[in-house]
Amino acid sequence: MSSFSVPTEVDNLPPAPTLSPTLHPVKLTALASRYSRAHSNQIHIDQNTLWPVLIYCRGGLGNYGGVNTSWIEHFVNYGYIVFAPAYRGNEGGEGRDEYGGSDLQDVVSAYQLVHGLPFADPSRISVMGFSRGAINAVHAAATYNTKPHGVHKLVLWSGVADVAQTYLERTDLRRTLKRVLGNSPHRAPEAYTARSPLFKVPELRCPVLIMHGTADTQVKYSHGTQMYNELKRSGAEVTFHAYGGENHHFQGTVQQTAISHMFKWLGTPS
Repeated sequence: MSSFSVPTEVDNLPPAPTLSPTLHPVKLTALASRYSRAHSNQIHIDQNTLWPVLIYCRGGLGNYGGVNTSWIEHFVNYGYIVFAPAYRGNEGGEGRDEYGGSDLQDVVSAYQLVHGLPFADPSRISVMGFSRGAINAVHAAATYNTKPHGVHKLVLWSGVADVAQTYLERTDLRRTLKRVLGNSPHRAPEAYTARSPLFKVPELRCPVLIMHGTADTQVKYSHGTQMYNELKRSGAEVTFHAYGGENHHFQGTVQQTAISHMFKWLGTPS
């Protein structure tokens, strides 16, 4: 039986650059829909409406993991534009997924793109990182951390906080991490530090929501509590949603509850 709570063991401590001028404005020429034209004609959309945006950063590495399209369908039901970038080297893209290396630019570019959409509200562009996606999401929020171009809110769902800790905990990933990052944390500490959200905390300015299952076997629960504690120490506005007994991927009604809590938090004025 899963429960939702704020973890008691978490410390109770007191509390970018401008957009690239080289990017051209996006002109919308066509929309694709899974619905028929007759169904679409029944949907009235105010052309002057500016919609909030959620950039969803997927978890996994390379072909392991991917964009969860069922999540996107759930998310848009909350009245958000959802943009899910595929990191380079995936989904037929060029380049190589470097687990928070050059692929960081892919999410930064996604932020720049949606910021220029005529139907997107530039003041309400939030970023969510799931699992490894926390690395990319935190980097984007740290890059765009000043108004009027700053990230609105940041969500870290089952997110990695310390890549060196991941290397130690996930023996099944060690060979892959050594290959992608160049070596072990002992021999290439700078590669692991540069990718770890924990070390980006001083650059974060937006409110942060951390969601983590207490029984997570892929990204240990301690990643969430460490990130929370570090944000609290820095004086950031941070909220923690702990899900008792849940693993890396929440199940059934707990998943739906978590999504509902997330969007309620996103829609609450900070």
